[in-house]
Amino acid sequence: MAASAAQEFTLIGLCDGELDTQRYQSSYLTNKVGGSPDWLPVFSRQPPRCKRCSAPLAHVVQVYCPLEASPYHRNLHLFACWRVECCGRSECWVVLRSQCLEAEAAAVQAPSRAAPPQEAATAWCDGAEDWGVEGGAGDDGWGGGVEKQTRVRKEAAVLETEDKPQLCEMDISKRFQELNLAELEDVPIFRPFFISVVEESDLCGEEVDLEHVQKLLKEYERKEGAAVGQPEESRVSGEKYEKTRARHGDVAFSRFMKTISVCPQQILRYCRGGKPIFMSKPPSKMAELVSVCNSCGGSRTFELQLMPALVSLLQRRDGSTEAELEFGTVVVYTCTNSCWTSGSNSAVEEFCFVQSDPDQQLFK
Repeated sequence: MAASAAQEFTLIGLCDGELDTQRYQSSYLTNKVGGSPDWLPVFSRQPPRCKRCSAPLAHVVQVYCPLEASPYHRNLHLFACWRVECCGRSECWVVLRSQCLEAEAAAVQAPSRAAPPQEAATAWCDGAEDWGVEGGAGDDGWGGGVEKQTRVRKEAAVLETEDKPQLCEMDISKRFQELNLAELEDVPIFRPFFISVVEESDLCGEEVDLEHVQKLLKEYERKEGAAVGQPEESRVSGEKYEKTRARHGDVAFSRFMKTISVCPQQILRYCRGGKPIFMSKPPSKMAELVSVCNSCGGSRTFELQLMPALVSLLQRRDGSTEAELEFGTVVVYTCTNSCWTSGSNSAVEEFCFVQSDPDQQLFK
């Protein structure tokens, strides 16, 4: 299938309240933090394992992100090892991409619930400038336009009733299997939260919490003994560039802080085909570090990254403090062509790069 054109704007993911599993049955259409992963209906449900210690990984984030002019549902699931010696390592994180034709999903769901109305796949991204700005729970936000969101709302409505969802026998069996697996393997399950979506450009035009931004910057300045944003100006092709005189010389971190200052509470940034923002200087051969697609051997492109404000949301559902992930940013690269074999029931593993946060406590 053809890949979509590079996205020219960045979408910001924000926490939109806790997902009450007693009142709302989430699905693969739901963007969320934590909880159990909602796989597309044709996929197996066994969690991946840590490449370092072989422990089963905890589910961190689920994003529903179909591509423009594509006939496929498309999800990204991020998992991480919660062990202290593992969570900050790239090899201890796994990102899985799963896809499924609308017709395949409808066929599997048919025995348990009515199939949602189908719309032309080519209309999925029409009106993309309206993506998810006012989206509520269950809206897709990342990869669908106005017509796609309408389809998502209709399908989500089928999954939810006013009080509690009416689960079929297959759904109940699936939940028990997931629960038993979690208990036997001691897989931590993080409290689930909805993710809402807004365009970064819209945030730039709104009044932001400047008091919180200044608090972050002052705390950083106190620690580093330097003033962020007091530039040494130089001119290159008529443009001004700022150089931060931080004691440790970490210009990348200062640039990172400045970029997110418009919305420090952002937990995810999405811009397929765009460029990530790094917390510290990335490896000089970053392009070579990003491996080719394991499935087709093609190149990969940046798609999304997790932000440090997410860390404080990752609390175990059972109240235990044993599983606490610490990271700065997790950068995800996916197959440029989003290659897929129709009928496959195995997810494709993509590439992620983890950077630690030198000042994680500022985001808590």
